[in-house]
Amino acid sequence: MSDAPFDLDAYFARIGHAGSRDASPDTLKTLHFLHPQAIPFENIDPFLGRPVRLDLAALQDKIVRDGRGGYCFEHNFLFMQALKALGFQVGGLAARVLWGQPDDAITARSHMLLRVELDGRIYIADVGFGGLTLTAPLLLEPGLEQTTPHETFRIVERDDHFRLQAAIGGDWRSLYRFDLQPQYEVDYSVANYFLSTSPASHFLASVVAARAAPDRRYALCGNRLSIHHIDGRTEQTDIATAAALADTLQDQLGIVIPDRVAFESKVREKKIVETNA
Repeated sequence: MSDAPFDLDAYFARIGHAGSRDASPDTLKTLHFLHPQAIPFENIDPFLGRPVRLDLAALQDKIVRDGRGGYCFEHNFLFMQALKALGFQVGGLAARVLWGQPDDAITARSHMLLRVELDGRIYIADVGFGGLTLTAPLLLEPGLEQTTPHETFRIVERDDHFRLQAAIGGDWRSLYRFDLQPQYEVDYSVANYFLSTSPASHFLASVVAARAAPDRRYALCGNRLSIHHIDGRTEQTDIATAAALADTLQDQLGIVIPDRVAFESKVREKKIVETNA
């Protein structure tokens, strides 16, 4: 996505980074920690029937200048441009989501993640996987348990692919499977078009949002807000009205709703809340 210059200063202001600008492991780790705290995961545009554009100008306008969030393609395209601007060697990969699916499921390549080569090692970076978005890059070292500011993760090698797994409640649960085949803009454009326009896409059917904080994660699916604390506690709240849902998105997840009236109307139309209030 090279149709517009990347405004690195504006991006750093958006995520609250005033530190180093070298292509080092520490810089990668810092940016990967800050990005998912400042920029929420959200599907408001496809939910409202609005197009999701992946060109750099649109991404900078929406996420950097207008304070919005987005889903995986938007997050990781933007993050990739920031890393490239700093001199990192980075490229895109694609994954088949397994979260909420049987472990042997074959799903579409509907998720974007990044491969970063640094000091002779390969890292996996992913700032756009919703409620379990990585808050640190991971070394591509199969079997190694890697702690992050939130969960512990590992990458497992299986035949012709890798699986990203998180330690949740004492069990290892798979987020997605991926390989190292490079992906191109056209690959993401096809997947993005399906996810943002198809009636079969879950991003059109309900509201999905998430944001990381230093000591917790916020995750919303439909009208249920979950707050997962890093000490293992979880709080869940069912939100009763469209107005309260909009307030929650804005106040707790830091999401700018572009048209609140249309959003609340769509929430009621889709019967996401229990009442018509």
